[in-house]
Amino acid sequence: MAIPKGSLEEDTFSFIRQSGINIYGASRSYRPKVDYPDLSVKILRPQEIPVLVQEGTYDLGIAGRDWVRENRADVRELLDLDYGKVRLVLAAPVNSEISSLDDLVNLSMERPVSISTEYLNLASEWVSSRPSYKEVYDRPPTVITPWYRVEGNERFRLILSFGATEAKPPEDADAIIDNTATGTTLAQNGLRVVEEVCESSAVLIANKDSLRDEDKLERIKDIYALFRGVVYARRRVHIFLNVREDNLEELISILPALKGPTISKLSEEGWFAVNTVLERGKLLELLPRLRRLAQGLVVTDPRQVLLLEDVEGIGES
Repeated sequence: MAIPKGSLEEDTFSFIRQSGINIYGASRSYRPKVDYPDLSVKILRPQEIPVLVQEGTYDLGIAGRDWVRENRADVRELLDLDYGKVRLVLAAPVNSEISSLDDLVNLSMERPVSISTEYLNLASEWVSSRPSYKEVYDRPPTVITPWYRVEGNERFRLILSFGATEAKPPEDADAIIDNTATGTTLAQNGLRVVEEVCESSAVLIANKDSLRDEDKLERIKDIYALFRGVVYARRRVHIFLNVREDNLEELISILPALKGPTISKLSEEGWFAVNTVLERGKLLELLPRLRRLAQGLVVTDPRQVLLLEDVEGIGES
């Protein structure tokens, strides 16, 4: 399994450990050890991981969905891991008159314009799909890198950035397309978000041939179950409470659960213990009624909630 270096690195280590897989030596080596049978892990740049998984160098990988799309990787996306959330945005200098892509299109009719980005494919697809662009141009933007040039619309250019993309405007580009979590780095570099291109988060991806290998598929199912258990648990709380028999039926009617709440008799006659798992937001919604119906409410954070019956279908195309 390939796991990402950089902005996703620490959150990925935390996620893997919460799944019950211990990981050692990640701060000293690109090949950390894990205590999971038949699993080896390597840390790589997230930009590389989708293609390496596609080519079968790795059976599994964790990468941002933005890089899966940018690389047009032919992989199976198994699971949104619900962390590493960013937006891919079009940003322009705060003191410019650019407030949308439409403004760049209008400007391009006066002079050539350029956008600096690491996401050449995503940027080209997004720009080319916009109505204002299609009204004026019938070719995608020209793409410029140090190694090749894709000829297109010379009045609208996408220039490959190798990082520090926020520093490019206004001298080297009119605008940028880059990812942002909070917008703080953009603001610190004199830029503002003018449009959102797409959203992204960390995803678990798999090589399609690996999913057709019976032995590997069994291992992948286990890892998928562990990871999905973390995602599910992070959105939920586990509650325990005591309830009088007179209130038991009404309480059960308002409590969601995986299959049904667990109910057991207490030693004191006429009292029952109830425990169940529910969405975090649902607890706040139900609290006024729980106060009226029950006593002794205990709330805990589950490490994992494994939905084992939903695992078998992941190998199906």
